[in-house]
Amino acid sequence: MAFGYIRQFLASEAFKNTGREIRDVVPRLVKFVCFVQVTKTHLLTVALCYGPSMLPTIGLAGNNLCLAERISTRFDRIGVGDIVMVRSPEAPRKTVVKRLIATEGQSVTYVVDPKNGDRSETIVVPKGHVWVEGDNIYASRDSRNFGPVPYGLVEGRIFWRIWPPKDFGSLEQSKRKDMDS
Repeated sequence: MAFGYIRQFLASEAFKNTGREIRDVVPRLVKFVCFVQVTKTHLLTVALCYGPSMLPTIGLAGNNLCLAERISTRFDRIGVGDIVMVRSPEAPRKTVVKRLIATEGQSVTYVVDPKNGDRSETIVVPKGHVWVEGDNIYASRDSRNFGPVPYGLVEGRIFWRIWPPKDFGSLEQSKRKDMDS
């Protein structure tokens, strides 16, 4: 008896319409998911920025959402002063946000331990590497701790803050303002 109901449902117009709808929706859904994945991987992504290392440029709260574009890193178009997403050399599953201070061949003078003195060292960034530091040197683990970062670990350039709404806008002006002082 149950098989009769099943056979009747499978022969009904409602079942045929549902099948057509699924055949129409699934390819569109697959295309959309592929589009989002390609965009996130190769063009543009949203980064959650938190912690004190980029104060005052990016706030302390864990709710700062920023847009990062990935095209500049692929074509070697990032420069000194840019805020970048970097795969952490210390914890490869973690992405950190820092300011690019120097690129290969440039020399950097940095304070070794800013909390305990003003002893400084100078280093020339090796070929294929960059030097990154947080804006808040007292609360940042960066190239001063782990040295120059291979360029391949740079994942994108942060250019726009989208959350919180009161801070919505470009981060480009912070590049010019901070590097001029």
